[in-house]
Amino acid sequence: MYSRSICIQNYKSFFLFGPRGVGKSAWVSQAFPKAIYIDLLRAQTHNELLANPSRLEKMIPLHYKDWVVIDEVQKIPSLLDEVHHLIEKRKLAFVLTGSSARKLKRSGTNLLAGRALTKKMFPLTVRELGDDFNLKKSLRWGHLPMAYTENDPESYLHSYLKTYLKEEVLLEGLTRNIEAFSRFLEAASFSQAQYLNISQVAADCHVERKSVTQYFSILEDLLLGYRLPIFTKRAKRELTKHPKFYFFDCGLYQTLRPRGPLDSPEEIDGPALETLVLQNLMAENEYHTWRYEFFCWNISKGPDVDFVMYGPLGLIAFEIKRSDRIREGDLAGLLEFKKNYPIAKIFFIYGGTEQKITSDVQIIPVSSFLKELESFLHPI
Repeated sequence: MYSRSICIQNYKSFFLFGPRGVGKSAWVSQAFPKAIYIDLLRAQTHNELLANPSRLEKMIPLHYKDWVVIDEVQKIPSLLDEVHHLIEKRKLAFVLTGSSARKLKRSGTNLLAGRALTKKMFPLTVRELGDDFNLKKSLRWGHLPMAYTENDPESYLHSYLKTYLKEEVLLEGLTRNIEAFSRFLEAASFSQAQYLNISQVAADCHVERKSVTQYFSILEDLLLGYRLPIFTKRAKRELTKHPKFYFFDCGLYQTLRPRGPLDSPEEIDGPALETLVLQNLMAENEYHTWRYEFFCWNISKGPDVDFVMYGPLGLIAFEIKRSDRIREGDLAGLLEFKKNYPIAKIFFIYGGTEQKITSDVQIIPVSSFLKELESFLHPI
């Protein structure tokens, strides 16, 4: 088991959100071996607490003072009222894991009104993989722990998608038309690392635009995908309004993306590399509590940069290229961004081997960047 990077604060309850399969349950079992463990994926436990959430208190001995884990808490949002009560009455500390925020948001739950922290878990980072990191393997199969360790990662990832379609989407009643949602997932894979055109996705999967808009929201609520908004702070130029879309893991994207004889490796591996860098940045941002927000940037009818990090520690822009060569025009977006935001730190991450600084752009091979990410972003 790889060592994960979640920081536990002194006996403070917290939510731990993350897609299924990122290792939440395994980490919780390792970090809290003596905790009372309440698994809402078990039918009997789920049904008992769904019928009467107050039964939660009876599951915890009267003088118990250690941690209480509730796995997949979004299954019963009303249970949080009981958790709130027990935090106040008995000073208990809870670990509340979840793979979906949809029910919690839609039930009006206030996430315990500040009485619990909110943490996120991502697929494995390059730092967590250590010497096991292999760029080619990572780009193809992603960083879900089981996909990285299974002998047959392809079968695992196909099973993973099937499980989500069956258990999360169909059983939770998120959509009645699972076939349309399946077509949507495949069509959405062509939007990976692209500026999102919902009308085009709707046309590609033969689904109404309104439904496609809802489907993208479902992906975000299930923590399977996210949209990066355009960075507009103190904008001096007219910018594109469309966000960029990403499935949360490059292995998931590769599994969904159809392949044909006319598809070049660059068409598929380019977005995969961009996704791999972004998912590592997002994870390290969370684990180090850097508090950056993530954006993209695109001048209307002009150059763009792949993504932007903005927060208390500064402003950083990135361009990611799979090619091992730097071509004319590759740095145009970054240099334009630097003109608009002179304080920005800018990086060009590529598939080559030479590291250098040119025109204020730090040019870094992707493997070097991912292995030493923290030192590049926040050198001591």
